[in-house]
Amino acid sequence: MLQKRIRLGDLLVEKGLITNEQLMHCLKIQKSKNYVKKLGEILVDEGFVTKNQIFETLSKQLGIDFIDLFGEELNFKLLGKFPLKLLENANAIPFKEDDEFIHIATSDPLNYDALEALETSAAVFKPIKLYISMPEDIRQIFTRIEIREKTRLLAKEVKEEIKNGGNRDDNLEESAVLQLIRTIIRDAISKKASDLHIEPDAHEMSVRCRIDGILKETFVFDLEVYTALNSRIKILGNLDISERRRAQDGRFSMQIDGGNYDFRLSTTPTLFGESIVMRILDQQKILLKMNELGFIDQNLQIFQDTIRQPYGIVLITGPTGSGKTTTLYAALNEIKSIENKVLTIEDPIEYQLPLVQQVQVNEKVDFSFAKALRSFLRQDPDVIMVGEIRDIETLSAATQASLTGHLVFSTLHTNDAPSTINRMVQMGLEPFLISDALIAIVAQRLVRKMCPYCKEEYKPNAETLNKVQGMIPEGTIFYKGRGCPKCDMSGFSGRVVIAEILKIDDKVAKVIARNGTKQEISDIAEKEGLYSPMINDGIQKVLQGITTLEEVLRVVRR
Repeated sequence: MLQKRIRLGDLLVEKGLITNEQLMHCLKIQKSKNYVKKLGEILVDEGFVTKNQIFETLSKQLGIDFIDLFGEELNFKLLGKFPLKLLENANAIPFKEDDEFIHIATSDPLNYDALEALETSAAVFKPIKLYISMPEDIRQIFTRIEIREKTRLLAKEVKEEIKNGGNRDDNLEESAVLQLIRTIIRDAISKKASDLHIEPDAHEMSVRCRIDGILKETFVFDLEVYTALNSRIKILGNLDISERRRAQDGRFSMQIDGGNYDFRLSTTPTLFGESIVMRILDQQKILLKMNELGFIDQNLQIFQDTIRQPYGIVLITGPTGSGKTTTLYAALNEIKSIENKVLTIEDPIEYQLPLVQQVQVNEKVDFSFAKALRSFLRQDPDVIMVGEIRDIETLSAATQASLTGHLVFSTLHTNDAPSTINRMVQMGLEPFLISDALIAIVAQRLVRKMCPYCKEEYKPNAETLNKVQGMIPEGTIFYKGRGCPKCDMSGFSGRVVIAEILKIDDKVAKVIARNGTKQEISDIAEKEGLYSPMINDGIQKVLQGITTLEEVLRVVRR
């Protein structure tokens, strides 16, 4: 056991990571807070050091190896041998046992009293060997233990049903497996999740929800439960339950607590079984209006002017889950009217829009985006929306539609607005056609908003501030969410768009027509006041106290 008494603050000063003045400043804060927060947490909050610097320093000084717990196979039987309260007091997780030691990871190696109590408890088995791990990893595993306990009873019912042959019962509504599926879905909806991920590994199955763009584990089950769950979900989605070697897509509907929900279902084979992802579509969800998307005033004005043009292509770009569909629907909702004929081709149709004729792609009968587009031109439309441009055939058809007097909206997967033009060229479209057809590109991401109930002042660390040097005014007060029950201790609640819009005028069109580089396009557009990089929008939302600097830098490259 560790006997070496080390004070973290002195160690960091000795290593030159903080000054003595900074240490005294943080000790004063700690005393004023009656030692509720540990010194290391305050040093990180004040921006003097990062968590990694603290743990690297402790690891070297104490001679304790750092370990990534999520790279280890947890032994839950071993965990059960220790009183949970004792583990929580020591911020420690026993993760492995061999002939010599019980291997334990802790995020607080200087908490000698708690670790000695743990060693005394472990002495009846074997000596302990300590490792250092990140506190968020330790917390996540404690959460996982809690989840396992909560779901044990429900899983037991499913196992009993399987043993008694109930999984083959025709009365599906009463089956424990379907009740379990409903419980998982109800939990995800209550947390306002956008997606559900059901993933098997070598020993168990985990269920994760994507909440505000971040995955969080919510349930853990045995593989026996996964097998029954997988088959029943595939039946719901009208998929082939005997096919486990290729990816499948499906869709089903379910009523949860009086609300109607659609679920887009995707399965793909992995090393340990099929990974299942369900996109949750709330049919009662109110479509956002343009001014509710989160665009800053300048971008909102440009976008509203753009969508009222008589013809041309407007592209919304960004990765999966960046809110492109929401932006498209808001734009169509804004311009639809009894005087306009609006046609959409989607895969799938997520939400129904009044006064809009919506068409579903059907690959089984060879009805693709490109073929639907060609048929649309005989329908005398004013506005056309193409769910996604995936190939040169669809891109060419959309370009021809825009050049023959139609306003075309679509999406493309690119990282920023200027690189979209290069992507269109790479797909095979001639630069002169792009310059004639394109009128604007909107590139966007979603960032998490701070929880208003636990918002407090803090100081970003020096490394983070260096990334935005010259972009933040002196004296700026920064905020972050501390974490509270209202936000499930995450510090965030909801998401908002950050975006950049590249508007195409004659000067930009000339650069595009001669196949100019991404840098040339962005330079001329910025000079003409037609483009402002996404980071500027993000910084503005940081200054307004809507989100954090770290959150903006998580989704925007600097």
